[in-house]
Amino acid sequence: MIFSFCFLHRSLLRGLAWIGIAVLTQFSALAAVPPNIVFILADDQAWNGTSVPMIHGDASSASREFHTPNVEKLAAQGMTFSQAYAAHCKCECSRAAIQMGRTTTTLNAPDKTSRNWSAPVTDSLVNTLKKANSNYRAAHFGKWQWFHPPESMGYDASDGITMNEEGDSTDPEDPKLSFSITRRATAFMADQVASGHPFFLQMSYYAVHPQPQALASTVKKYEGRTPSKGGKGDRAVMAAMTEDLDTCVGELLRKLDELRIADNTIVIYTSDNGGRTGILNGGKGDLGEGGLRVPLIVRGPGIAPGSYCDVPIISYDLMATVLDFAAPSEGLPQGVEGGSWRVLLANGGKGEVRRPIDRFVWHQATEVEHPQSAIRKGDYKLLYFWDTKDGLLFDLKNDLGETRDGAKSHPDIAAKLEAELKDHIRAGLGEQAFAALERGEFRQGRGSGKGKPKGKGKAKRLIDAA
Repeated sequence: MIFSFCFLHRSLLRGLAWIGIAVLTQFSALAAVPPNIVFILADDQAWNGTSVPMIHGDASSASREFHTPNVEKLAAQGMTFSQAYAAHCKCECSRAAIQMGRTTTTLNAPDKTSRNWSAPVTDSLVNTLKKANSNYRAAHFGKWQWFHPPESMGYDASDGITMNEEGDSTDPEDPKLSFSITRRATAFMADQVASGHPFFLQMSYYAVHPQPQALASTVKKYEGRTPSKGGKGDRAVMAAMTEDLDTCVGELLRKLDELRIADNTIVIYTSDNGGRTGILNGGKGDLGEGGLRVPLIVRGPGIAPGSYCDVPIISYDLMATVLDFAAPSEGLPQGVEGGSWRVLLANGGKGEVRRPIDRFVWHQATEVEHPQSAIRKGDYKLLYFWDTKDGLLFDLKNDLGETRDGAKSHPDIAAKLEAELKDHIRAGLGEQAFAALERGEFRQGRGSGKGKPKGKGKAKRLIDAA
């Protein structure tokens, strides 16, 4: 009896060991399968421009007039970020930072006329991804807005160099080209699955950038329900355009299910810059929170459904994040300033993003009444105006709307952040450009002159003038 028991005990242990090895082997094989990435980039969508609350339980951080059921579904299946930032308050610079993984000043792309970037396009997100795993295929559909063609940055399929105007469709069945872009994307995904290639797909929709366009049937749903601003029916068309975009998001998600690759696909939804919110200060084109904060939702394997993350992140983190999922042992190009969100996504929104620099920096000196730069470090943000030499300090943890300037009550913090901000800009743009800023010499543009002060006033008035 004792012998039999010992024999059975050893047999059971061996059996469990083999089961354990088999399970570990299976998980290792799954982990070795590179994920697909679908990156959905809306155009000019404000932080609360969807019906998903960006702050858990805060209805004011979602739109009551725009309906986005598919984005709601994405959020229910993934993680919503309350403090997600665009790399810039305008689309061109923001898009450059996303592709190259660094701040616009470090990249020397501070405005849409910038041509002398400080990093080669061979170091772009997709080129870096392909160096790590040559099996990847990539596509970019929709708005591009830069002089470097998508192919130079590693995309195998694209719509080429496109601008805002291309999105003004003449086809009533394809407003903002949202539906034709989506059809090309679903075909691309199907082709990659058939050929066995993992893929990176960037969907740069022209919506919700004005001029608004939408399906007539969608507009009809909003007529009489949505207040008009700036002309009869304008707001209704904006709401309908947002819903049409959401419909296309739903089609992308449906295709992932149809192809049976949803379980191994990371879906990222965000906007290139912010807009007016009614809550945050400022809007598109300035460096208040309204112009910088954007919606961000991420769904994928290992991400807790319906979860929230309050850790500040920024769009130029995308390169580091994608590489961390697709090729975690691969190093990033020299000069990349973003960090990976993987630790947050895998731990219910908790953790710390590690970046080469521990600050966010923005710079906007053209097409704005008061040329300005900003830095966020920890909970503090300094908004600096080059013409008035005002540095406004905000504690974002306790003052989301940037209504209370704390520079006088915390002069040491304000001075330290201003010095760090200027050092960062000087290093990126160079001594000559920095000296011109200090002298008040700004490139001509909408609302900008030779940098003459327009009056100091309160923080709210200063930034709302931009």
